[in-house]
Amino acid sequence: MVGGRRGLGRAGKSRFGCLLWLVIFGAVIYYGIDIGGVYLAYYQMVDAIHTQAHFANNLDDAAIRRRLVSTAKDLKLPDAAHQVTIRRSIPAKRIEISMQWTEQLELPFFRLPVTFHPVVREQY
Repeated sequence: MVGGRRGLGRAGKSRFGCLLWLVIFGAVIYYGIDIGGVYLAYYQMVDAIHTQAHFANNLDDAAIRRRLVSTAKDLKLPDAAHQVTIRRSIPAKRIEISMQWTEQLELPFFRLPVTFHPVVREQY
């Protein structure tokens, strides 16, 4: 009769190991949502800046600033993100739009400040 010995050679030597991996996976998901949300807002803001720079030929600086501040408020970015810098080079038809803000990421044992400084340069 061919067969193995009972109880030996079990794949999972301990059920505690599986529980540990589930706890680690849960922690990564829990903190990843907060961190991912901050970076998602950053990428949405960069996309809005690119859109405004693309249409800079038809818009004045006040309209661009107003639209970007509105987007920053919609994304619930800090007040520092409402300071939009717009520079135009008329002969070369170039525009540079920049902003800067800092977000505080709450991690288990400390707070991590992350500074975002998107700069978009386009020719219109």
